[in-house]
Amino acid sequence: MIFAALKQKNIVRFTISKIKNILTRSTLLIIPLCLISLSWIWSPAALAGIDDDRYDGNVYVVYAGNGSLVPPPLDFAESRSREMPIILVYYVDDSSDCKKFSIVVSRMQKFYGRAASIIPVTVDSIPLKANYSPEELGYYYQGFVPQTVILDQKGKVVFDEQGQIPYEEIDDTLREVFDLLPRSESVELKRRSFNEFNYELVD
Repeated sequence: MIFAALKQKNIVRFTISKIKNILTRSTLLIIPLCLISLSWIWSPAALAGIDDDRYDGNVYVVYAGNGSLVPPPLDFAESRSREMPIILVYYVDDSSDCKKFSIVVSRMQKFYGRAASIIPVTVDSIPLKANYSPEELGYYYQGFVPQTVILDQKGKVVFDEQGQIPYEEIDDTLREVFDLLPRSESVELKRRSFNEFNYELVD
C-alpha cells in the first residue's frame, strides 16, 4: 500500500514537471512570435526611401522602374569588342544620390540604349586590387558614387564626372560621340548632314 502511494506520488510529480517543461518551452516560442507580430503594427510603412541611404533593393528596379538595365545586355568586354560607345555608371544600392541618379540613367537608355552600351556597375562587384588594366571596370572607378564614365568607339574616355550630373551634360557628350546636332539646333537626335559638317570644318 505504501509502495503504491509512493508510486502514485512520483507519477504526479513527474506529470507536473512535464507540464511545467511544456509550458516553459511554449512560452519561449510564443513570446518572440508575439513581439514579431506586434513589430509589424508599430513599424513605419517603408523603412527606406529615395532620400536616405538605406538598402531597399536595386536602385534601377526600385527607383528608375527599369529592370532591363541590370544586368546589362552586353558586358564590358563584349561592348569593347563591338567598338560601341560605353556608358559606365558606378553605383551602390544604399546611396540616396545613386537612387536619384538612376532616373537619369534610365533616361539615357531611352535615347541611347540601342546605339551605346549602358553598363551600371555596382561598386561592390569590383575586385580589390592594387592595379587594374583598361580592360577592367576597376580601372575607371575613382572612388565616388555615382560616377559616370563615357568611352567612345575607340575606347577613349571622353567624359568622367562624379555625382548627380544633369542629363543635358551627358547628352551633350553623347551628341558629340555620335556626331549629332547640338541640342540648341535639334531636341531630337538627328545626325549632322554632310554639308553642315563640311561647313563647320571650313568655318
